[in-house]
Parts: sequence; structure tokens; C-alpha cells
Amino acid sequence: MAGDAALRRAAEQWLLWDKNPKTSAIVKQLVAEGNVEELQKCFGLRMEFGTAGLRAAMGAGISHMNDLTIIQTTQGFCRYLEKNFSDLKKRGVVIGFDARAHLSSGGSSKRFARLAANTFISRGVPVYLFSDITPTPFVPYTVTHLKLCAGIMVTASHNPKQDNGYKVYWENGAQIISPHDKGISQAIEENQEPWPQAWDDKLIDSSVLLHDPYATVNKEYFKDIQKQCFHRNINKETNLKFVHTSVHGVGHKFVQLAFEAFDLRPPFAVPEQKDPDPEFPTVKYPNPEEGKGVLTLSFALAEKDGAKIVLANDPDADRLAVAEKQESGEWKVFSGNELGALLGWWIFTCWKNQNRDACAIKDVYMLSSTVSSKILRAIALKEGFHFEETLTGFKWMGNRAKQLMDQGKAVLFAFEEAIGYMCCPAVLDKDGVSAAVITAEMASFLATRNMSLSQQLKAVYDEYGLHITKASYFICHDPKVIQQLFDNLRNYDGENTYPKSCGRFKVSGIRDLTTGYDSSQPDQKAILPTSKSSQMITFTFANGGVATMRTSGTEPKIKYYSELCAPPGNSDVEQLKKELDELVNALEKHFFQPEKNNLQRKTE
Repeated sequence: MAGDAALRRAAEQWLLWDKNPKTSAIVKQLVAEGNVEELQKCFGLRMEFGTAGLRAAMGAGISHMNDLTIIQTTQGFCRYLEKNFSDLKKRGVVIGFDARAHLSSGGSSKRFARLAANTFISRGVPVYLFSDITPTPFVPYTVTHLKLCAGIMVTASHNPKQDNGYKVYWENGAQIISPHDKGISQAIEENQEPWPQAWDDKLIDSSVLLHDPYATVNKEYFKDIQKQCFHRNINKETNLKFVHTSVHGVGHKFVQLAFEAFDLRPPFAVPEQKDPDPEFPTVKYPNPEEGKGVLTLSFALAEKDGAKIVLANDPDADRLAVAEKQESGEWKVFSGNELGALLGWWIFTCWKNQNRDACAIKDVYMLSSTVSSKILRAIALKEGFHFEETLTGFKWMGNRAKQLMDQGKAVLFAFEEAIGYMCCPAVLDKDGVSAAVITAEMASFLATRNMSLSQQLKAVYDEYGLHITKASYFICHDPKVIQQLFDNLRNYDGENTYPKSCGRFKVSGIRDLTTGYDSSQPDQKAILPTSKSSQMITFTFANGGVATMRTSGTEPKIKYYSELCAPPGNSDVEQLKKELDELVNALEKHFFQPEKNNLQRKTE
């Protein structure tokens, strides 16, 4: 906690530099009132620049997303790129933005993107600034397609409406990983005073260094994803109807264009949610991962228009949720793992039909994150291709995919349980636009076999073994409580001892990617990279269950993921579900201890 005098100094320094009338007025008023509590919220701690870039509420001060912190961040990033690329002034960077805006502080994604562009242009760096809102995956696509040095996407994805973010991609088209985050963070610290032209963003409009990639990328992206279109004739003929919602975000236009590119009739768009609206008026959280609550309007439209399948993007269109109407009339929302199983099966099946050479399979790869279902591993074992798991997050899968592709391998698919899918090698990040249209083609194909997505999912599990997963989270705003909870697990029965059981479930293995310990390795050292700055422990149980507990990089959550896998032929779904439910209940009761730790459960 910063002391009163330090807070006042930070605020005074801020007022010397901040030329945004709204945020400077907020700070002036707090200083005049001597409002230490609010000053602490604004100036107590600078936003931390990590591998996910920045993510925070919009507002005044160094703790928030605003014009000045965007200028400071971009100055640091620009300096870091100058150090790393001798040809930065030849190649340049791309900048995209979503539709977020915050009236009280005058911040908006578009405003932040323009200020960032101005920073680079003032240093003679060409900037490819999208002239309109764009899905997040278009930024990494543009980095790769135009061979740029880096990309920035101004978005807070599916966070609450007051938040914004600043996401960074490296020249390989994947999100940055360490040590770039540390280097950029250091450079931000060293470049806090705004450069002379930092606030004059009107200068960019007449600059020869400003380019608009919007038209080119829209044309080329839709051309590239058509390489994943394998059943154009079926698409043209299908009677299957789809509903799409962009949840007040950017996705509407782009999903319509993707359907057109695949010769599918456009999906019905949820009228109340199809246009961008930074207030997200029809949902509590603009996150399709939260379940049926976000999809209420979609279900209503589907009932009205006779559609069987709902496709939902999050506001920056890099994630996809899918729901299907069942015979019973109920709607089933597929989990991220279930859709990962379906898309993995589908993309491999399409690849196999195109590649009759038996040798080709030795160069085929699929990836998923370590907290996601192991269903791809089961498919890979039976079919003969390679499966790799990475740390959580698409930054790891994107970077690993690029390494493999550079070695001449084919990375067909990557996914994470948080409804993120990389179905097309032209984008080395999760992409909800291509995932939506590929899911629609898969459903249209299955319909010609009189199969639903749910029936095909069962067929996948019948063939490769049942994989049942359950994931949720607790909300905790106190970092000390989170630290204590994980410390307790590492010193469970005395110092440096992990739990030997969880209720009636015996623990057979432990991997701690915070400390680097892995009981299953001969030297007890984890193979995956470790990170002391985030908490992550995986427990393997004697009954074949696996459960991971981890902290979120962008939200005040402690998440858990659990899975039970059965060999092919074990079809006692209810018994397995019951076993997993009991395991999860034990995990919550003994390891999370929500009452003792005052944790708030996820609510629908």
C-alpha cells in the first residue's frame, strides 16, 4: 500500500502529464477532497504488464486503463521493439480494437488504438490500424499475413463492461511469452513521460505511415479459412438452421461473411445483441462460457425460427459456445471440452479423407492445454498422429504450433476448455469466427447422416473412451487468502508435504507448476515450464481422476478442472458422472474450504 504522501506525489505527477480532461478532473477532485481510499485505488499499484498484456477497469490513475497509461505502455512497447528489430521502421505493426467505451473517463478501445498508433508513427514506424472494429483473431492473422513485427489488440474480451485490455502479439503471430513480458514491462517503467507529440493523435490521419488493412484482411482471411471447407455441396443444400449471437460485440458481420465463404445460408442473428454496445444491456456478464443465462435470447429466436443449433461468440469473437436442441426439447450447451472433442474428431476426419498417404500422419499434430480434456490424446493414440499438451493459454499453443509448423509439421487443431479453438493454421490463436463456420459445416454434414452433434459426441466417446469433465471456479478478491490456500496444500501434513488423500479419494500423483515439482518424474521435476507468479497444482487420483486448481491471469478467480477417463467400451456414463461429482465435492470441501476462506461460488 502506498503512503498518503506517495499517493499525493503520484497524483501530482499524473496531473502534469494527463491531458484527458475527464481523468485529470477525477484526479484533481480526489486530491482536493483528500480522498485517500480512492487515490489508493487509482495510484496504489501500476497495472502489471504480463504475457496477456494489460487487463483492468477503465478510469483514472496508473492502476487503470486510460489515455495516459496507454501512451506509457505503447512507448515502452515501441522502445522494446526498436531494440529487438532493426527493420521495425520497414515492417511496422498492426493495431485492432473492439467496441468498448467508458463515458465517465472518456476511454474507448478506438481512442486507445489511435493513441497507440500515434506513438509508433511519431517514431517513424508504419502502423496498420484497422479503420473499424475487428475480431481479435484478425490481429495475429495480419501479423503473419503482412510479415509485421508485432500486433496490438485493444480489447477486454468477455470481461465486465468497465474493463479494457491491451493484448500483444510477436512477429510469429502468437501471443508473447516470457521473457518479452518482463522486457516490455521494464521499458514501460523507463518511458513514462509522454513524448512530445503523444497526445496529438490527429497527426496520424495525414501520415504516410498510416495504413488501413481492413479491406485486404477481410478478403484474405475469408479466402484462407476456405481451405478448411470440405463439403461445399452439402453446405449449399442443407436445411439445417442456425442462430448466431455476438453478445453485443464485434462478431456479427464476420460470422455472416464466414458462412457466405462456406456457401452456407447466413445464420439468424439475435436482433437485440447483434450490434456492438459497450453497455452489454441484455446480459449480466458478456461471456458465453457462463452458460444458459447468456443464451436466453438465442434460444427464444431459435424456437421462433425453427433453428436447432445456437452459435455464440464472446464480444471480441475469439471464443465460441455452441448449443443444440435435443429430442426432449431441452437445449444442451456443449462444454469447451465436448466441442473440442467434436472439432478434433471432425478436423482429423476431414484431413484423413484428403490424405490417403499412410506416411503423412507421422507429421500431424494436435495440441491442447494441460487443464483441458485429454480426449485428443485418446484420438491420437488410436489414429497414430501426435498429441502434445501445453501450459494453460493460447500463448503456449500458438508458439508451440509455430515451432512445429516451422519444422514442416501439420498442426491441425488446438483447443482449450475455456471455449477457445484454433481450427485454421492461418491464425495462431483462438478464433471464434472460423470455429463457428467449421462447426456449422460439421453439423450440416452430420445432418445428412441423420446425426446430431450430441449423437456424434457419444460416438466419439464410444470409439475413443468416455472423457467426463467438470470445471468451475470460486471468486476471491484477497490475494493473501489465495496464497494461503495454496500454501496450505503444499504444507498439508507438515512442512513440504502435499495431501495424500481428498476425502475418500487417494492421491496418486502431484504436479505443481508453481514450484516445478512433479512426483511422477524420476527426478521429480516438472517437464512443462513453471511460473512462480501464478498458482497451479494438479492432483492425480488412484481412481484415474485428475483435478487441477489454478489462479486466473485476468480475473479474481481460483479455477478448478476435473476429468475422469474410461477406456473404450466402458459406457456406464451415470456411474462415472456420480464418481466425478463426488470427487469434485471432496475437492471443494477439503482443498478449497469455501466457508473458512470466504470464497464466493460461481452463480448462474
